[in-house]
Amino acid sequence: MAKSKIARKAEQKELDKNSAEPTSDNRRVRFEYEILDSLEAGIVLTGTEIKSVRAGGVSLNEAYARVKDAEVWLVNMHIAPYKEGSFSNHEPRRARKLLLHKAQIDDLKSRSAEKGLTIVPLRMYFTRGMVKVQIGLARGKKIWDKRKTIAERENKRDLQRATREG
Repeated sequence: MAKSKIARKAEQKELDKNSAEPTSDNRRVRFEYEILDSLEAGIVLTGTEIKSVRAGGVSLNEAYARVKDAEVWLVNMHIAPYKEGSFSNHEPRRARKLLLHKAQIDDLKSRSAEKGLTIVPLRMYFTRGMVKVQIGLARGKKIWDKRKTIAERENKRDLQRATREG
């Protein structure tokens, strides 16, 4: 007997949830910056880049986004060369275009122009077979903010240990 349309949609949603696992997560950026706002963007990649991302050869460390000529570019993101690639392999640290709506780009441009704000990638993941990048508008933390974050993390860890042992 054929599945109903509702059952197929529920099955597809479950598959989508599983496929949205991050291929790369920029954990350091949450320590270095205070994230004010975030949004999802598509990214323009070549064939060997996609294969390398699927293999897990991507690093978001030291990457940032820049608005240039009404386009958003992800700069300094490293995607390792594909092992089985030939002469058509990509350059590992080339600038890659992010796909956003014009209103989103204008908003990012105006907000990132404020002193101390920057656009950073938070994570990269697959959704329905397409690579997406979650970018965030961020403000750099001061040294005492970082100390506070470390203290909170240690307190949380100690609390978990105490509840586990008790």
